[in-house]
Amino acid sequence: MKKIAVLLALVGLLAAFAPPKEKTWMAIGDSITYLNGRPNLTKNRITKGYMDRVVEKLPYIHFKNEGFSGWTIKAIADNINNLGLEKADFYSVFLGTNDWWTNLPVGTYDDYKNATGDATAYGSYRTVVDKIRSLNDHAVIVLITPFQRADYVDINNIHSTIHGSYKPNNSGVPLVAYANAIIDIAQKEHFELVDLYNKSGATVANAVNFKRIPDPKTGAYKSYKYPDYIDVPFNPTDTTAYPYPLDAMNWCYDGLHPSDKGHQRIADMLVKVMKKY
Repeated sequence: MKKIAVLLALVGLLAAFAPPKEKTWMAIGDSITYLNGRPNLTKNRITKGYMDRVVEKLPYIHFKNEGFSGWTIKAIADNINNLGLEKADFYSVFLGTNDWWTNLPVGTYDDYKNATGDATAYGSYRTVVDKIRSLNDHAVIVLITPFQRADYVDINNIHSTIHGSYKPNNSGVPLVAYANAIIDIAQKEHFELVDLYNKSGATVANAVNFKRIPDPKTGAYKSYKYPDYIDVPFNPTDTTAYPYPLDAMNWCYDGLHPSDKGHQRIADMLVKVMKKY
């Protein structure tokens, strides 16, 4: 019996030191995901994205970037059979901020439960989940809520601007409604959840440190903190300075897309989930 016990202990010890099994990860998302590995598109405001940061900590995981700039959960669902998704051990779905801005109806959990189609966020998530399950019914599915956001100004086109999540979209729906839908699905389906909206530490107030824009009375540039910049008109010209200089960056570098700090927080929250498997 002693020999058997020693042998079992030795086997357990060897297993504890054995390298983790190689795993694969499909990272589905919008431009936040797409920008991983493409820092030049951010004018090098970031050095690396959240996926690269995850695999630095968990090198046995190998990812495929399935990010599409400007896409919504509906766009992903509508094109789900054309994206080249493959069988994987992990699937993360990181969307919501474009759903909000493009006024995609949120819908209800019944749209998800009854698979009513891609007309709503809930229904679109069901289409995506069904596809994932058809590829690997045992995969770990991780849903990610969007960051809260400040006023977005495209770093490559200063004329492209979107107001922050301090007010609703044109349909009167707040960003939190999309975050809540994602949380609802994750909880009812027992999926893993990375709740950036509520638990990342990023808020509409601290997404950026300030917004540097001309004072409408004097024309002189002034650094406005939240919420002071909300009611200050911003009418950029081709000579207007970009409103988020380097020292304005905090969780985001342009009011919307995560900075290195933001990507690191996403990665840290994902690692906490994925290392369990």
